[in-house]
Amino acid sequence: MSVVTRSGTGPVDAPVVPPKVVRQRRMRPGLLGLAVLLIALGGLGSAFAVTSVRATGSYLAVARAVEVGREIRADDLVTVQVAGGQGLSPVAASQLDEVVGKRAAVALTPGTLLTMAQLTDDPLLGPGQQQISLALTPGEVPARTLSPGDRVLLVTTPDRNSDSRGPGTRFEATVIETATPEATSVVVYLALPSRDVPAVVVLAAQKRIALVLTKAA
Repeated sequence: MSVVTRSGTGPVDAPVVPPKVVRQRRMRPGLLGLAVLLIALGGLGSAFAVTSVRATGSYLAVARAVEVGREIRADDLVTVQVAGGQGLSPVAASQLDEVVGKRAAVALTPGTLLTMAQLTDDPLLGPGQQQISLALTPGEVPARTLSPGDRVLLVTTPDRNSDSRGPGTRFEATVIETATPEATSVVVYLALPSRDVPAVVVLAAQKRIALVLTKAA
């Protein structure tokens, strides 16, 4: 027991308060590892962001709708700047000359990036087929617009110089392309089996062919 004295008084017994001991906090190994991991991930995220920004390039995008089978023209496409692009396979703007003249293997939608998988060099003429053209009036075309790949049926109409009124002969064909040289004429280019070409040409010359759309591309 310690003795404490006061000025002018006798000794007084009193307890002495022991000094406080401050414990040092120990960092748990798990928390330390988590902190290191978060710092590392933050650095990787920053590096990825910088890399993505730097990977900006010029690519080709679809400027207007292109039907299946139609040849690609330069004004169907537009050059766009795209940042990143990881996981994509867009066609570079420098490949424009390689793309023009190819056919659309699928319908191309405006505003989408162009890929080589959407294009083809294969002609619409299949084995054993030949191409013919039919000059029709707008009222003889079965749809407001015919697209490459549309399936049509050519049906013969009665011969005005004959009393025969039997069912017309049918020929299956595929639309390759259409053209409108003037407001009163529509030219439809068709692919059909070679064996049917002679008969269809004769019937077309006699104005005895009706065109029926059976399946749109």
